Parts: sequence; C-alpha cells; structure tokens
Amino acid sequence: MWVVAMFDLPVDTKEARRQYTLFVKHLRRDGFTRVQYSVYARHSPSKENAEVHISRIKANLPPDGEVRIITVTDKQFERMSVFWGNSRKTPEEPPCQLEFF
Repeated sequence: MWVVAMFDLPVDTKEARRQYTLFVKHLRRDGFTRVQYSVYARHSPSKENAEVHISRIKANLPPDGEVRIITVTDKQFERMSVFWGNSRKTPEEPPCQLEFF
C-alpha cells in the first residue's frame, strides 16, 4: 500500500516558508520520497502501517494551507503513467515488500 501526501502550502511570509520547510522535513524523516513538487509518497506494508503514517502527518500539519492524503494499492501505484515532455518513460520500480535499513 502507498500513502501519497499532496499539499498546497503558502510561502508568502518568512513564517509560512518555515512551516513549509518543517512539514517537508517531517515527511522526509518519516520515509516519504518526493514524487513531484508538493507530492510525496511512502510505501507501507499494510493498511495499519499506512494509518500510522497518516496519523503522523495529521499531528504535524502546518497551520495554513491544504494537505490531501490518499492511499493506493501496489497494483494501482504500478499502473501510474509517467510522462516527460512528449516521450513516455517507465516508472520507478516499487520497493521490495521487506526492506532493511
């Protein structure tokens, strides 16, 4: 299962930029990888584990802006099409079910 966090956060003031940076750092510390600008994804081995990461995001929400979280299965994530300009490139390989850090 994949947890995908998409967000639109303000960066118009120094404090807003700080909050943006803190939120992104939290995502990275929690194992999320940037898929594209303001979209981060993380693989979770189970729905229960995905809920843990969603709870962590909720606990670290910035005061302003919008954050959306979706969960998709490995099969759904695998069917994602990735395009660069006019030519199609193959998407990244999904991680192994069991990872050692």
